[in-house]
Amino acid sequence: MTARRSAGLLLFRRTERGPEVLLGHMGGPFFARRDAGAWTVPKGEYDPDEPAWEAARREFEEELGVAPPDGEAVPLGEVRQTGGKIVTVWAVEGDLDPAAVVPGTFTLEWPPRSGRTQEFPELDRVRWFGLDAAREVIVSAQAAFLDRLAEHSV
Repeated sequence: MTARRSAGLLLFRRTERGPEVLLGHMGGPFFARRDAGAWTVPKGEYDPDEPAWEAARREFEEELGVAPPDGEAVPLGEVRQTGGKIVTVWAVEGDLDPAAVVPGTFTLEWPPRSGRTQEFPELDRVRWFGLDAAREVIVSAQAAFLDRLAEHSV
C-alpha cells in the first residue's frame, strides 16, 4: 500500500519580533477542544499523477479560500506524520489577513454511528505565530518545517 501524500504552503512574514508563520487550526469535532498538536500547515492530499507543487498551491486556496501568494518558493522537504502520511511543504513569503480566510469544508457523520452528517470547516481558524509559539501547537512532525525555515535564515 502506498502512503498517502499531502502538499502545502507555509506562509511566512518578517516582523520586528522575528519571523511569523501562518497556521490553521484543524476543524471538526476531533480538534475542537485541542490546541497543542491541532495546528497545521495549510495542506491537502493529492493523487500521484499531480505534481506536489501544484497540489500545494491548489490546497492552499481550497483550505483558505484565497489565492496562494506569488514569490520565491523555499522547499522545506518532507516529513512522515504519525499516521504514515507523507507531507511535502514549501515556504512562501507573504502576508494575509486571517479575517479574509473563507475555509473549505468537509462532511462527516457526527456523532459517530448516528446516521447524521454535518459539515465542518477544514480549518476553523488561522493565526500568525512566532516560530517558538508555533512549535508548541503544530502537529509534532510538522515542527521540522519550522526548523528548516529558520535554517533558511528568514
